[in-house]
Amino acid sequence: MVRSGNSIILLLLLLLVSAGCGSRKPAVQPVSSSSSQLARDYVNRYAEIAVSEMKRTGVPASIKLAQGMIESDYGRSTLARNANNHFGIKCHNGWTGATVTHHDDRRNECFRKYKRVEDSFRDHSDFLVSGSRYRDLFKIDPTDYREWAKGLKKAGYATNPEYANILIRSIEENNLWQYDRGTKPVISSPAVMPADTEKVIPQTKPSGTVQNAGSGAGVYAVAPRILENNRIQYIIVKDGESREKLEKEFGLLRWELPRYNELDNDFVPGAGQLLYLQPKREKAAPGNDYHVVAEGEKMYGIAQKYGIKLKSLHEMNGIAEGTEALTGAKLRLR
Repeated sequence: MVRSGNSIILLLLLLLVSAGCGSRKPAVQPVSSSSSQLARDYVNRYAEIAVSEMKRTGVPASIKLAQGMIESDYGRSTLARNANNHFGIKCHNGWTGATVTHHDDRRNECFRKYKRVEDSFRDHSDFLVSGSRYRDLFKIDPTDYREWAKGLKKAGYATNPEYANILIRSIEENNLWQYDRGTKPVISSPAVMPADTEKVIPQTKPSGTVQNAGSGAGVYAVAPRILENNRIQYIIVKDGESREKLEKEFGLLRWELPRYNELDNDFVPGAGQLLYLQPKREKAAPGNDYHVVAEGEKMYGIAQKYGIKLKSLHEMNGIAEGTEALTGAKLRLR
């Protein structure tokens, strides 16, 4: 009886082991498929706000989407579900909005809570723009997602030593880099990295456009409202436009225009004025190495012309802040 009982037990164990090995292999396959579908769903849902925020602040859409997917587990994490927090941003000093406690590095840490996921996307941009430790990120070309990923890790956004590689892998596996270049990604296809992809010109005629005869049949050129200088987006103020109208049109917070353009908080825009919609850079674009000061030119106007921070222009040329350069002086821009 004992021998028979042992045989039965052995048979049952063999059956259990066999069943476990048989279920392990197919269980691996759906993970990749599921992750791909989760990424596709996440991008389809939040790509528009990511691109909008890229235009508003300069944070690459690919970086924002990859961070959102990773930090929120495609919107499924407890923090994402209970607080609409997709970027794991903690309360920090100065946060006056709603909060929620969540176990992270320590128990019951304070995290920001939002009414909508879109609010989390906007606050993530503002968090990076206003944070001093992320300042160097905005010196990087917004289409260079690899350097942005490394910069985020270097600045301490996450403690995981592989954080930059995780972001880069997510961007390349899902073709998110295409959002930084104004083209639509195809998430289901393998990533093919371009050398230097240019923005696609629309093939259908949108309203208010004129046909460009030199571009080929059916191709139309659009006169854009948003222009670019030194990889920074800017506009030229039209006659009669108020500051409130501009802030509403471009989705800007009250502090952004004065900060990006180094103006007083209560400034009033004037017709023909150049206003940047993103932070200016520390130096001019390649090829703009020097500027010869014309009569009547001010340091601020030169800084605006080349998309350089006024303080950087003064420092590069050893000119004290508040002092103007002499007519004919040759100023360094890089």
